[in-house]
Amino acid sequence: MSEHAENPLESFLQWSGLDAFAQGRGESRQEIEQTETINYASGSQQELQDGQNTGSQAFSSVIGIRPDFEREQRKGVPEVIFGETKETSQIVAMAGALLARSGRAIISRVRSETVEVLCESFQAYDIRVREAARMVSIYRPDYVHRSTGGQVGVISAGTSDIPAAEEAALVAEEMGCKVTCIYDVGVAGLHRLVTPLRDLLRNGTDAIIVAAGMDGALPSVIAGLVAVPVIGLPTSVGYGMGGKGVAALLAMLQTCAPGLTVVNIDNGVGAGITAAMIANRVAEARTRANEHQSQ
Repeated sequence: MSEHAENPLESFLQWSGLDAFAQGRGESRQEIEQTETINYASGSQQELQDGQNTGSQAFSSVIGIRPDFEREQRKGVPEVIFGETKETSQIVAMAGALLARSGRAIISRVRSETVEVLCESFQAYDIRVREAARMVSIYRPDYVHRSTGGQVGVISAGTSDIPAAEEAALVAEEMGCKVTCIYDVGVAGLHRLVTPLRDLLRNGTDAIIVAAGMDGALPSVIAGLVAVPVIGLPTSVGYGMGGKGVAALLAMLQTCAPGLTVVNIDNGVGAGITAAMIANRVAEARTRANEHQSQ
């Protein structure tokens, strides 16, 4: 039997580059391969209390919490805690662990009661609450916000689409992009779109997110007009048959406008990540081109 077949984990780590990535951080193979659950709650509580007084003992003893601390370093995308289905104690524990390791914690789909606990638990930290998006970002006082030079436009068809649009906007901002938002310019009054879209393109944008419910037509309209990638974000807004985002999703998938990519219904996080990854790559290329010209 081949070595590849005998040790699939070894082969995967070498193929993916994770082995070298881990060694670059000084981790041992034992640390990479260990599968036991880690009580991040108690560990992060002690680390936080050593540095700052959180003013709360809301940390849970729940085990099995394994945040991806290195995701941003590995992929350029921060770890985002999905809060909708987690217990408040789990969210606080995960946030504490992320703050201790990376200096920042981002939580999506946060319940109002959880927001209150987070604000109480992390009083000594900088907290940003985006109510429309139901998202919370928490920063260690020494956290440095990065700026990549990437530019993202976020457009919503209607005001009911703003929560998903705001979710996407926050994620793109956290990935270092400059974000410009244009809201309530849907096809029912398309004349509202002309001037802000022209200004957005004139000022420069690398990718555009378009959130729309109902018939989901606006992303196709915009994709047919602009020369940058467009990410369609269907929202769960609509009546009767095909409502709750189904008609919008199918309409975007069936588009004949080139350059339109579609994420799942209400997936603002996914839309924001996709747009920011595109924008950041474009910004990196733009920087290299400018440096080459100046030489």
